[in-house]
Amino acid sequence: MNKSDFGASRGSQQNGARRQYSDSTQYLLRAEQQILQLISARAPMAKILDGICYALDRQIGNIISVVSLPDEDSLGAAEIVQNAALFGLYAFFSAGIAADSGQQFGTLDMYCCLPRRPSPWELQLVGRAVCLAAIALGCHTETRDPDHYRDHGDRLMRRFVPDQPAQMN
Repeated sequence: MNKSDFGASRGSQQNGARRQYSDSTQYLLRAEQQILQLISARAPMAKILDGICYALDRQIGNIISVVSLPDEDSLGAAEIVQNAALFGLYAFFSAGIAADSGQQFGTLDMYCCLPRRPSPWELQLVGRAVCLAAIALGCHTETRDPDHYRDHGDRLMRRFVPDQPAQMN
């Protein structure tokens, strides 16, 4: 391999990395647009928060995100943490979701299959997700329609509890 071969190989690797970054950015922008459309259409809060968590999970990879609301009972939140540990997940990151006024809307908790800390890029993604969640919760707090929150707790449990127990062979 000569010097020019190395440069060509490195150039193609950089182009591949740029393409992957561009694809990732395009996905993120589409996901944010869809979430903002759900917010403006006053979609059920569970659908909006699930969309935020799904987009974040997909962007970072190998994580599970859950938004907990203050209206939920503490037993439900403790059960989520217990189920995460049961499935071998580690606490990855937790961020408060608050309005500009300081009113606490809830928390975004993230779990990972490996014990690690988020990278600076991942922290930026979390910041965007928290901002979207704050917008959604702020808009829906004004209307305070109980149906927007009703199925949220069930969604949280479905993320960690399988429908049927695994069969042992």
